[in-house]
Amino acid sequence: MRTVWVLVVAAVVWWALATDGIRADVINNTEVSGMGESLLPKLREPDEQEAIRFGERVLSYTALATAASGIADRVGSSRRVAVWATPSVETCVAVVGALCAGAAVVPINPKLGRRELEHIVADSEPELLLAEPGVAPAEALASVSLHTVELMADSEQGRIDLADEPSGESPALVIYTSGTTGAPKGVVLPRRAIRSNLDAVAEAWEWTGRDVLTHALPLFHVHGLILGVLGPLRLGGCVHHLGTFSTRAVAEALAGPATMLFGVPTMYRRLADDAENDPAIARAVGRARLLVSGSAPLPAVEHQRIARLTGQQVVERYGMSETIMNCGVRAWEDRRPGYVGRPFDGVELKLVDEQGHDITTRDDDTVGEILVRGSNLFTEYLHRPEATAEAFTDGWFRTGDMATRAADGYIRIVGRKATDIIKSGGYKIGAGEIENVLLEHPAVAEVAVTGEPDADLGERIVAWVVAAEGRTADEETLAHHVADLLTPHKRPRMVRFVRELPRNEMGKVMKKALADRGASARADHG
Repeated sequence: MRTVWVLVVAAVVWWALATDGIRADVINNTEVSGMGESLLPKLREPDEQEAIRFGERVLSYTALATAASGIADRVGSSRRVAVWATPSVETCVAVVGALCAGAAVVPINPKLGRRELEHIVADSEPELLLAEPGVAPAEALASVSLHTVELMADSEQGRIDLADEPSGESPALVIYTSGTTGAPKGVVLPRRAIRSNLDAVAEAWEWTGRDVLTHALPLFHVHGLILGVLGPLRLGGCVHHLGTFSTRAVAEALAGPATMLFGVPTMYRRLADDAENDPAIARAVGRARLLVSGSAPLPAVEHQRIARLTGQQVVERYGMSETIMNCGVRAWEDRRPGYVGRPFDGVELKLVDEQGHDITTRDDDTVGEILVRGSNLFTEYLHRPEATAEAFTDGWFRTGDMATRAADGYIRIVGRKATDIIKSGGYKIGAGEIENVLLEHPAVAEVAVTGEPDADLGERIVAWVVAAEGRTADEETLAHHVADLLTPHKRPRMVRFVRELPRNEMGKVMKKALADRGASARADHG
């Protein structure tokens, strides 16, 4: 009998512990009574640890939570809130405050032209505009109520009163795409996607609240805003934003408390250039725990220069507005130039051919389009159900990016399906491979490769080259350089020398502008 009672008691204890564990899992991983897991948990129990720094302007977690609470009161029940996304501490507070209120944030690039701004405002219909002091709203925003973010005024209530966390599917951000194939589309990112993806990235990069991230990225884009601001704040760490990029500012930050640097290829090229001439910059960059490059491929030659000068190898990752981060090289894994690693946890990735059939080979040679699915995906294109439906195939999002997969699962991006895959002479050629090889030639400082119509080849390969200072090379020399290192059919059939390449704020070359320039040149010559 005693044995029976012992078994009964043990069973009861086991059940209590098990159900407590189940309840804990429910609270931590799913939504209870409409509430989701906190997006920025440290704001609910803040302390005096530094959260955000812009130059000499610093906010602790307590100060940030207090100011954000004031902004949240002003936002109230607004569904969507526009933020004039200047590189400022006010922008960070505005975004955090609106998120704390449960609103969807529409970050606006202050450099937008009139037509694009008018489209975004009409499409997103923000009920409030948050901006730093001194901002004079553009005419397109004249009808939207403006609240100037004054840190002292917004903190006057002196209390932290944050609303319950919205559900995981609640919209957090509406990021507008670049609009290279038409008017920009509003990518609706739910809180679930941001939470899960940031946690996966943190695990892959061993990123914790002890890290201090420094960068100078724009705050209206996934890279600078989600990874660069919400990432540190979700982990309870700190972000040092430099305002504007300079190699000296980066070096000073990394010589101090900063442990991580986020940048784009243009920034790393400038760092390498200045590190060549200033050993102090090289030493400071070499102190970083992690250097991360994204938003565009980092040429192999820059990988090699950074490694030679600083002893650090750059980590590359791959993401986009609709998916946040898809792939990344893990902090402890091989950092091969030209590769963006394997999919992050929570992300499934496959390659398909032109007929939509899965590519199962891992030969690092067969090119296919990247399709992804997982918890990182956006919900919809705002007000565009047809465009949303067209972007998916059987639950997989079609990225439009082309890649190969190596035997170990590493992904190598070769370009965009629309602009970087050149079909010439029966071959399907990735522009990125040719660009990397041309950058190895000492006479080439920058290059972009495009395709142009050709009566014989279908498309011919065109290289747009910015010559290195004090160096010269003719078309034949560069074509032979490519043919010698790759294959003859990948050589450029035409080389156009230009003073600079057209780039957007993230450093990406705008190949559509080059294609338009090429079409204009062909028209002028009959």
